[in-house]
Amino acid sequence: MNPIIPNWPAPKQVKAIASTRLGGFSQEPYQGLNLGMHVGDDSVTVERNRNILAQEVGMPSLPVWLNQTHSNVVAVCEEPTSVIIDADGVVTSTPQVVCSVMTADCLPVLITNSAGTQVAAVHAGWRGLACGIIENALQKMSGDPLIWLGPAIGPSAFEVGEDVLSAFVSMHSATERAFVPRKGVTGKWFADMDLITRIRLNELGVTQVYSSNLCTFNDSERFYSYRRDGITGRQASFIWID
Repeated sequence: MNPIIPNWPAPKQVKAIASTRLGGFSQEPYQGLNLGMHVGDDSVTVERNRNILAQEVGMPSLPVWLNQTHSNVVAVCEEPTSVIIDADGVVTSTPQVVCSVMTADCLPVLITNSAGTQVAAVHAGWRGLACGIIENALQKMSGDPLIWLGPAIGPSAFEVGEDVLSAFVSMHSATERAFVPRKGVTGKWFADMDLITRIRLNELGVTQVYSSNLCTFNDSERFYSYRRDGITGRQASFIWID
């Protein structure tokens, strides 16, 4: 399955991975390790994908799954649960609770404090990011944060309009440099989600930010991409305290 291991200096008891579409049992158009129950794939196959991934990477419990709606809601979960939580982020301080977020272009954000006593997983679509979902997660945590930005649509592929530009620049003027006008097309920009996130975090004094530098849109072999394919599966990012 070749999961991605974050390139960050997290405390040794903090475990984190990001899945790809490699492996798994789903068939076209979800070919591979689709983890999304809500995209039209066969639910039995998705459950099989989820279980085999948990076994292969040695998760201590089945992941906590979220009903993600591009909100800025972050839940606190202190025990393993099979109940789907309505939120776009989840924080825990309990060992062996596996936090997860699903993505297919949006930015997955994994967070730990420097002591390794709290972890969080955040689904940062542009709406949630603009409305402060990462900030909301950090408010529920203590200590110095370390942050990993996982695979997401990259700055050469994420074309946006005036609404997205305004949503960020009106709140944080410094983020304007993360938008590059599309040549020959009025009112369109290419947005760098990684840079936007870094700018906002730096304004909060958060400097330990690490990036996968992987683009979901441009790597169809390893990643699902909603912007590229429309009907597609979901990969996920996971974090827990061992």
